[in-house]
Amino acid sequence: MLFLILELQKSTIGLAGSISFRGICKVIYNYICTIIVYMNAPDQIQPEVLLSLLFYSPNATAVYSGADIKILSANEAMLNFWGKDRTVVGKTLDQALPELENQPFLDLLKDVWNTGITYNARDYPAVIEIGGILQKFYFDFEYKAILGKNGKTEFILHTSFEVTERKEAERLLEEKAKSEQRLIDDLSALNEEYLTTNEDLVSKHDELFAANSQLLQARKDLLTANRTLLESEDRFKTLVEKSPVAMASLRGENFEVDIVNDVVLKIWNKDRSVVGKPLEEALPELKGQPFIDILTNVFTNGEPYYGLEDKALIEENGELVEHYLNFVYQPILDENNKSTSILIVASDVTEQVNARESVNEINTRLEIALNASGLGSTEVDLATGIMQSTPQFKYNFGYLPEEEMNYPDLFETMIPEHRDRVKALVQESIRTNGIYKTEYPIKWKDGSIHWIQAHGRPRYDENGVANRMVGMCADITEKKLVEQRKDDFLSVASHELKTPLTAVKASIQLLNRIKDRPYSQTHVRLIEQSDKSIDKMCMLVDDLLNMSKMGQDQLTLECKLFNLHEMLSKSCSHVKLEDEYQLILNGDENFEVFADEHRIEQVVINFVNNAIKYAKESREIHISTESLEDHIKVSVKDFGQGIPESVVPHIFDRYYRADYLGKSYSGLGLGLYICSEIIKKHSGKIGVESKMGEGSTFWFTLPKSK
Repeated sequence: MLFLILELQKSTIGLAGSISFRGICKVIYNYICTIIVYMNAPDQIQPEVLLSLLFYSPNATAVYSGADIKILSANEAMLNFWGKDRTVVGKTLDQALPELENQPFLDLLKDVWNTGITYNARDYPAVIEIGGILQKFYFDFEYKAILGKNGKTEFILHTSFEVTERKEAERLLEEKAKSEQRLIDDLSALNEEYLTTNEDLVSKHDELFAANSQLLQARKDLLTANRTLLESEDRFKTLVEKSPVAMASLRGENFEVDIVNDVVLKIWNKDRSVVGKPLEEALPELKGQPFIDILTNVFTNGEPYYGLEDKALIEENGELVEHYLNFVYQPILDENNKSTSILIVASDVTEQVNARESVNEINTRLEIALNASGLGSTEVDLATGIMQSTPQFKYNFGYLPEEEMNYPDLFETMIPEHRDRVKALVQESIRTNGIYKTEYPIKWKDGSIHWIQAHGRPRYDENGVANRMVGMCADITEKKLVEQRKDDFLSVASHELKTPLTAVKASIQLLNRIKDRPYSQTHVRLIEQSDKSIDKMCMLVDDLLNMSKMGQDQLTLECKLFNLHEMLSKSCSHVKLEDEYQLILNGDENFEVFADEHRIEQVVINFVNNAIKYAKESREIHISTESLEDHIKVSVKDFGQGIPESVVPHIFDRYYRADYLGKSYSGLGLGLYICSEIIKKHSGKIGVESKMGEGSTFWFTLPKSK
């Protein structure tokens, strides 16, 4: 025993010059563990001598025994953690530290005592009474079971390190990261608001688009200048005066004209003598117009105002002339969020507005055309029924361009039960001078059924009598087929979800019946069956959620640089654990790609699951990586029966479910479609190569990281 003590001191001193304090603690801890083994040999060392050795440890250390966790010894470091003195030695832990009630430590110690399994914890919170005050600390600790010859626990060695400061530092870093993220989100939201406003302006006209593009750039420049206003007033003034769009700065509550450029002076029809004057004095014609009130509201509330094609009356040669303006009133705030001035950014869109008003009739017909797809147009003489139709219009109804088609022929193609409804819509549009819009099925001469979407509007002679009907139509058969496929998909999804749900319900009902019986293999079987059914439902729901995100273009990527070979070696753990199939990984171990690691792993797992599902006889599945010119290719190969050539073109289609070789497989038909969308998001390619009787190879490529 004396030899062990000397060795302990010798090792600690010898290591002090070459390892860290934590390393020294580890050496001491190992020696203590060695010494405790000797506790079952009382002829070699007395327990009280052994326990006293704990006080040489710089770690917080304690030794417990018994199922009630009695404290045999605790060194000064542990007593300091507890906020107690040595009177706690000999007591049970719950007597010594009553504040641990409702905390998990006693249960953990009892579990270690009963099982003999060591328990380790990191960053674990504990509430301890120090100086009569309950305080929260964080610890890294270990409950080490010391077993006797009979294999049962005889002692528990408790070592602990306080990490409260580290935990607090992590919390501060997390709060800082969240604050930075909120700032980024706010800036992003502001930028999106500006972009949305600009897109609304752009949509009005080609010339308006160009002007608004300049306005957006000016606003960006303006916001940059606003952030640096306190640093450089001259730079801001230069930006305003040299801007290619109309800009002016109004200072104070009286809106004194502070800075103007030549473009805004041209719109106002004024010269630079207005500088230094209140806006109402500089432009007296604004009296009775809403602009001064708008400026007052912006100055008071500190919120910008966006004007879109607002009418303004500007004095020109003694007369008030109408102008239409797109403009922004942007408040400039001080450090107390109080408005000090207002920046005006504007563009004159009078010509665009006037031009649009002059072509309203043309835009009406254009609107009808834009609302259809694959449009065909016709004009019907209501008195004679003669139609002047485009080739596309005739084709939509199954006619060749050279064939004659008149108004009665159109109704003849309709399915009979829809004819009266369509005629009523036409009569209603004639009565109200409105546009009718409807959909109806037709039958071509070859007997095939198609769907038509039709728009129409009447035209009147000088006496107000409807004499013509202008109509447009589009073949929407494909749209109707898609709707039918969606309905079929919902039916399949309902069936696929109902099957595992029914199995779970049955298992739970059986478990409920035998809940009072002793635990048996029947319980295990029912629980495992329920777990598998729930896993299947989770997979189906995940596919539906991913499908929903793609439909709303919300599938986001969290890209980072990662080792492709390492990711592949760690994936598909569920297959490796079952040890039924052998996954063989080939390729360069140093490939690194910049991509969303989780999404790429999702694609690989889907490929492997399909290989197991459709090629059960193939016990080997090869996962390979190879370098191409500017891409990295990943392949998953099985040696099953292969995929028929007729199936391959549809394998990545939405809602496609495999049904070949006389077998029908479960699923929603979304897995491979989701994989293809993920790879497209990464600017990669995806495909499959298969030969009947030899197996299939599913592959995808990713751009090489730069």
